[in-house]
Amino acid sequence: MRKVTTPVITIIVIAICLFLAGCSQAQNKSDPAAAATSTDLLKANWDEVASQAKGQTVNMYMWGGSESINRYMDEWVAPRLKEDYEVTLHRAPVNDINDTVNKLLAEKQVNKKEGSVDLIWINGENFKNAKEQDLLWGSFDKQLPNFNQYIDANAPDIKDDFGLPTEGLEAPWGKAQFVFIYDSNKIKTPPTSLAQLADWVKQNPGKFTYPAPPDFTGSAFIRQALYETTGGYQQYMKPLDADSLTPKLSPLWNYLNSMETSLWREGKTYPESLAKLDQLYANGEVWMTMGYDPARASNEIKKGTFPASTRTFVLEAGTLANTHYLSIPFNSTHQAGAMVAINFMLSPEAQIAKFDPLNWGEDMSLDLEKLSPEDQRLVSEIDRGIATLPAGELASHRLPELPSAYVDVLDNGWLEYVAK
Repeated sequence: MRKVTTPVITIIVIAICLFLAGCSQAQNKSDPAAAATSTDLLKANWDEVASQAKGQTVNMYMWGGSESINRYMDEWVAPRLKEDYEVTLHRAPVNDINDTVNKLLAEKQVNKKEGSVDLIWINGENFKNAKEQDLLWGSFDKQLPNFNQYIDANAPDIKDDFGLPTEGLEAPWGKAQFVFIYDSNKIKTPPTSLAQLADWVKQNPGKFTYPAPPDFTGSAFIRQALYETTGGYQQYMKPLDADSLTPKLSPLWNYLNSMETSLWREGKTYPESLAKLDQLYANGEVWMTMGYDPARASNEIKKGTFPASTRTFVLEAGTLANTHYLSIPFNSTHQAGAMVAINFMLSPEAQIAKFDPLNWGEDMSLDLEKLSPEDQRLVSEIDRGIATLPAGELASHRLPELPSAYVDVLDNGWLEYVAK
């Protein structure tokens, strides 16, 4: 047999490679979806993104503690996303999105390039940690047609997340405001300040509590108390200086400790989540609950979970308000599908449906003035429920959130000076 020399082998290999490359190029020219796979999605046009997204399954990690939110995602968003865009949305519920951030961090540390998290519901301290650890994919918001058309990108409560610039790493999904929920049959005149709340707690022992930080709602209650017990929020709208902050916190810890023995179970234990607190309220063990969703009380009344006498209130000095976002992790394997899902959830159709308490009842992230007259009419006609405060009253009582660096300091302080 004739021996084949090395130069001949080299020529054959090169010829095969050129042939395969030509086939690949021809295939990409005839298949836009295949071509899009090699395109930088952060620069691609929207048709390329939508084409690549078809057939993808997007794993969305999100807090799963609300039945109405879960139903909106599973029964309203997912079917339409599947039918209109051929994208399957899989909701992955978690108790605390911080667990998902830690999961991403662990994957980053072992250089896992193909993760299981494609889309994440995030804001505040979790966004800060994800951004600082480089756990998010890239600046994608300007790629979304609905973001460009309907969002006021320069609004302070959009471009900054708990004082931290978003820089396009997340897209605003909705707005929330802290409200207190109470049974009007048992509480004829709800307190209008935290000082009045403390008096009420002492006069009605065992009928009030709050979730233990770092639960998201419990942490928010602590921040709310910080503002009113230490002279207002303005002094905290700057980067954290831990040394100067510590002396300011004594009135906060004193306030919380002053009513601790009058709390549910004498403050010896706290509900570990908002869901647990809601259950205590629904059972009549406590007479108040709380949360970031102004329409949630109305939703729970309609479901029969909360008594029909349930109402909500805000404090005269105002309550915390913020925007929450959707983001794409650094190692998402379905970025195109995630972008299409986010863009759909920012559409007027999806946002107006979310605004309706029959679905969720949460405030929209869209700029109302950017909507069509017909969509503005639809928004104005939605009945948000008997327990939902008027939009004007909520808006006039909005207070900005602390910069996210403060959150861990306060949560850890509560563990040290209150829980112990």
